[in-house]
Order: sequence, then structure tokens, then C-alpha cells
Amino acid sequence: MSPSGAEFLKQVKSSIDEVDPSEVNQLVHEGVTIVDVRETEEVTAGKLPGAAHIPRGFLESRIESVAPDRGQRVILYCASGNRSAYAANTLVRDMGYENVQSMTGGYTLWKDRGYEVEVPFAFKPDQRQRYSRHFLLPEVGEEGQRKLLESKVLLLGAGGLGSPTALYLAAAGVGTLGLVDDDVVDISNLQRQVIHRTDTVDLPKVDSAEQAINALNPDVTVKKYETRLDASNIMEIIKGYDIIVDGVDNFPTRYLLNDASVRLKIPVVSAAILGFEGQLSVFAPYEGPCYRCLFRVPPPAELAPSCGANGVLGVLPGTMGLLQATEVMKLIIGAGSPLIGRLLMYDALDASTSEVKIRRDPECPVCSREPGAITDEEMGVFPDYEAFCAAAG
Repeated sequence: MSPSGAEFLKQVKSSIDEVDPSEVNQLVHEGVTIVDVRETEEVTAGKLPGAAHIPRGFLESRIESVAPDRGQRVILYCASGNRSAYAANTLVRDMGYENVQSMTGGYTLWKDRGYEVEVPFAFKPDQRQRYSRHFLLPEVGEEGQRKLLESKVLLLGAGGLGSPTALYLAAAGVGTLGLVDDDVVDISNLQRQVIHRTDTVDLPKVDSAEQAINALNPDVTVKKYETRLDASNIMEIIKGYDIIVDGVDNFPTRYLLNDASVRLKIPVVSAAILGFEGQLSVFAPYEGPCYRCLFRVPPPAELAPSCGANGVLGVLPGTMGLLQATEVMKLIIGAGSPLIGRLLMYDALDASTSEVKIRRDPECPVCSREPGAITDEEMGVFPDYEAFCAAAG
């Protein structure tokens, strides 16, 4: 005769370790892995501080994303301590975890004792539908989507690179997108600048882009800067953003951006395109090299013609812009290996990529000085990069 449900639960609990909420309360801020195995609708009312949320039905497939080491201590909890007991038994018996415990009494007892509760970000029903495919990815999930919605990304340029990057970051739910561009939409832009339309020709690009973003995702707040970046405004514009997407088309602005972003410690996802070729890297101040480590001086003008002079394959900005958007999302959610210290080069004609390692230059005129060495008076003072680039050319 098989045991009753109550008897089976008793057997399960006798085979696992249980831990009292009082002990867990002392561990919540000490880096121990705590996992909430309740359903999503239960978690909306509150959870233990710092606890990861993996619904019981997804535990076996997702536990390694929060507990990759099967020897580390893992504490599971549910509403009353029953589901977490079954879950702990599964991890130990079937998956080889060695130090898994279930919290006695679950979240109900925790809350009754008055311990600290963290109320998680609450997604609206339409957001749960919109971002449902992200929720299914362990690397993103609800926590990653929350980070996306709370992030602020500044795009320099609403042209070839900025167009696909802005559209896909908006679709992904990046909460605030800043757009910097002083140009208007021209019919010649439409071959590659996919955020604009025939009926927005002659509109400022920031206005045209705002229309497309608002139509795509009302969750996104658009901040427009219909101006050209220069030494007088760059610090004020970029301050407060989490990441900058570099889609500018001239060397003086790139060098100015590098100076300012290093001083404010804001990572830059930078791409460049010409003809059939593109390149991409992530410049994260003090984690890897900066733009000046890679290009101490700009190349001669004849070796770096503009797209207007040389031409560009219409789909190439889309390819590189989507790679930029991917790097931005990786930085926000903290997944994968961003292109820090690596330069990715793409040849559309060969459908080939190559990669070059980049290292910080200990004599770099920009990032060799730590932030503390830059005085308040120096923060907003920059070299004349127009003259610098002209002299180099």
C-alpha cells in the first residue's frame, strides 16, 4: 500500500535538512543562495530580500543559473514549507546537490515573525505578455526584464546605427532612451535608417525616431536632444545614463565622448561602418581599454572616408546596430561576455568575422589616470579635438 500524501510528505521532510526562519534571517545579507519556489502571482506580494525566484515547475531547468556549484549552500522556501521540501528532495536526490535546505514554515512564518520583506517589481498584465519570451530565458527572467525597464541608455545618432539599435532596445523594454541628433530626415537616409519613414522626411530625426519608438512600445520614455555634442554640453547630456551607444560619424566627437565617458565611468558600446565592413567594441572605463588605447591618434582622412563619400551597404548598419543592441542588453542584465577588450570586425561580402584583443595602454592620455586624479575643475575641460584630428590627418 502506498503512503498517503501526509505520510509521504513526512518521509520527504525526514530525508532533507530544514532550517528555521530565524537562522535564514541572519543569512539574507551574507550571500547565501536563497530561492523562492512559489508561483509568480504569490511572489508579487513580497519575498525574502535578495531571494531568486524560480517557480517550482522550472526549478530543475533553471537552478544552475543561480546555483552552478552543486556543493554550495542553497535554501529553498515556499508558502508553508511543503513545496520547498519536495523541491529540496529533488535537487539532492536527482540532481546531485549536496547542501540544500528547506525553510520551515515558508514565507507565511517568515512574515508572521515580522522579518524584512522585499516587494518585487510588479509587471502589468500586458507587460507579462509583451516580455513573455524574455521571462522564459534564465539569463533574463523577471529580474533581467526589471533591469531593462529601469535602465537608461543614450544613443548618439539616430541614423544608420542608431535606428536598429533604438528599435530593438525599445522592443526589449529599455525604460529610457535618450536620442542625440541635430539632423533632419532626408530621403537618402531611408536606404538604411530604418527608424524613419517617407512621411517623416524633413522632420528632425529625434522627432521621427520618437514616433517610431512610441508606436512600438509605450513603456519606453524618449528623451530628445536636438543638438550636436560638443565640449560645452557633453557632460550635462551623458550624465545619469547607464550606457552610451556610439553611432557618431566623426573622430572629434568620438574622442570627446571617450574623454567624458571615462571621467563619468559610463560604458560605451561603439560601432563603425563603411562600405561592406563594420567593427564593434565595448569601452568600459577601468575594466578594459578605452577608445584612445585603441586609436591613440586618428587615421589620415584618406584612410577613413565618410559613408557619404564612400557609400555603405544598406543592411550593414542593421547588422552592426543589432550587435550593439545585444551588447547593451548583456551589460544591463549582466549575462554573457561583453566585447570589453575585444574588437569584432565583420565583412559582409565574405560573411566573416574576426576578432582582435585590445589591452589598456598604461600610457594612455585618458584612462591611465584614475578618476580620483581628475579634479573638479578638470571634469568639464577638454582638448580641442577638432584641431587634434585635423593635425593628425
